[in-house]
Amino acid sequence: MPIEYYLILSSVLFSIGVLGVMIRRNAIVVLMCIELMLNAINLLLVAFSTYLGDGHGQVFVFFIMVVAAAEATIGLSILVLIYRNTKGVDIHQLDHLKH
Repeated sequence: MPIEYYLILSSVLFSIGVLGVMIRRNAIVVLMCIELMLNAINLLLVAFSTYLGDGHGQVFVFFIMVVAAAEATIGLSILVLIYRNTKGVDIHQLDHLKH
């Protein structure tokens, strides 16, 4: 399969993730969109790694997956605490944390 297909698919997935982060108000959906963006990058790294015959891209994918798992764990635990205190996970309600 040509690498252009992977580029297009990765671009579409990343764009959907960016739109989700910018448009949605639910913090859980925002975390899922961030995961979608990280997976789009992973897809691109694996595609280029396979295309070039070099394994460095797959090592980067491993590190990105570790960071994504840590982000999901910490993010969800923070959201659980916020939900217990505010009974909601709306991002715009979190502006109260600034004061």
